[in-house]
This record gives sequence, structure tokens and C-alpha cells, in this order.
Amino acid sequence: MVTRSQPGIHKPNLKYAHYHTVVDLPKEPKTIRSTLNHAGLTKALQDEIQALQDNNTWTLVPRFPYMDVIGCKWVFKTKINADDTLNRLKACLVAKGFHQIDGVNYTKMLSPVIM
Repeated sequence: MVTRSQPGIHKPNLKYAHYHTVVDLPKEPKTIRSTLNHAGLTKALQDEIQALQDNNTWTLVPRFPYMDVIGCKWVFKTKINADDTLNRLKACLVAKGFHQIDGVNYTKMLSPVIM
């Protein structure tokens, strides 16, 4: 029986089949709890908090019932060099912009990211 190839479906080229690298990098965590178990990510988290405090990113104010509070989330990334080695672990605190209401919480379309 002879089969025909379908358009867009190609067999892998065998000369490249054995050239791959196994990168042993830490997985990017999804929760703070899993972050605190990893020493490198904990340091990245502390560095980010220190940078936010040094730059006076926010001012704490008392919360009143009429205030709309926008939550935040930690995002962790693994930065890799060109030779597939670990460059650094990075943490970033981002605001949950989808909680904003147009015309109430903001008047301009800006990304509410704390950098």
C-alpha cells in the first residue's frame, strides 16, 4: 500500500534527529509557596521587593470601603544565555489590570506593571 503525503505534514529530517540539548533549568513556579522552596527564586523575590522599596514605587494608605483595590501577582521568569546556560532568575510584581473599570479606575490605556 502506498500512502500520499498530506500538505503541511512533513517527516522530520533524520540528520537533525540526534542533535538536541537537555537543559536542566529550574521550572518557573506558579505560586509563592513553591517559590519559597527554591533558594535562587527566593533571592530574586527579595531583590525585586528591595528594588521596589528603593524606588518608592508605592505609598501605603489606609483602605476605606469606597476604594477600589487592584490586586497584584508575582511572575517568575528564567533567563537563559545563548548557550542554554542559566543567566539569572527574575521576579516581577504585576498588577491585575483586568480588575480596572474604564473611566473609573483610569482614563488612559496604560499597562499597570510595577517595574
